[in-house]
Amino acid sequence: MAGSTQKVVLITGCSSGIGLQTAVMLAKDKKKRYHVIATMRDLKRKDKLLEAAGDAYGKTLALQTLDVCSDESVRQCINSLKDQHIDVLINNAGIGLVGPVECISMEEMKKVFETNFFGMVRMIKHVMPDMKRRRGGHIIVVSSVMGLQAVVFNDVYAASKFAMEGFCESLAVQLRKFNVTLSMIEPGPVHTGFEVKMVEDVSQKEFPGTDHDTVHYFKNVYLPSSIDIFETLGQTPGDIARCIKKVMEKRHPHFHNLTNPMYTPILALKYADDTGDLSLHAFYHMLFDFGTLMRITTSMMKCLTCGCLRSRTISPD
Repeated sequence: MAGSTQKVVLITGCSSGIGLQTAVMLAKDKKKRYHVIATMRDLKRKDKLLEAAGDAYGKTLALQTLDVCSDESVRQCINSLKDQHIDVLINNAGIGLVGPVECISMEEMKKVFETNFFGMVRMIKHVMPDMKRRRGGHIIVVSSVMGLQAVVFNDVYAASKFAMEGFCESLAVQLRKFNVTLSMIEPGPVHTGFEVKMVEDVSQKEFPGTDHDTVHYFKNVYLPSSIDIFETLGQTPGDIARCIKKVMEKRHPHFHNLTNPMYTPILALKYADDTGDLSLHAFYHMLFDFGTLMRITTSMMKCLTCGCLRSRTISPD
């Protein structure tokens, strides 16, 4: 049970990565300001969370089963809480998908949207009414920089994140009238076991139905460049957790919260030209004409993120 002065924080997708790190960080808050309800689809995967939480489990950290793809699962979880009261909802659960569109089944695409987009909507629909009645609350959505600038061969994943951004951008206006804040967290590449495994898996696939040139570009151009970007510019789940905590603790949180300053000039490039041609051509040449120089390019982009650009991001430091 939460203390009378503690904020109740419900987090989805806590079996690993960003969700796990955020749950543990908030549960171990020195001032004990938060009562964290860490949720995951399968409680058999709870061991890493409990090990990291240590003595916080059973005190400032509780564990619940929740599948964001199931109305009944979400309903049962929310109904189990006292007065269905949640001060902060952190929508973190999500899945990725990368590869040529030709070889991705419609079922796989629907699964991405069911988890990333409809899972988020499902959570908000169940939590929002009580927040509106109380005239207070904070909804935090872990989106992605790919919800603002799409990346080649991440077509479906980027589409799901764009959908999240559009939904929340619209809803945030209405919620402000009820003193409910909605914030987007937009990381770039994050070092997680999931990302590493996904790259390993797709590199071994045959991609039936996809032409030879596209497979070549994906395996021999995109994947090596992607690995370089992760190694050079990737953040840790702990970095993102610290960014989330900072957003929670701001008196007036921003709607957009980029966690990696490297992406500020990329987005500036996009919005500098309303035709879209500038950023499209830039990404095309970076990938297909200068693929071998990607590591140098990413290093240069790190240098571009000076203090004035960093001020527009949520720093984990």
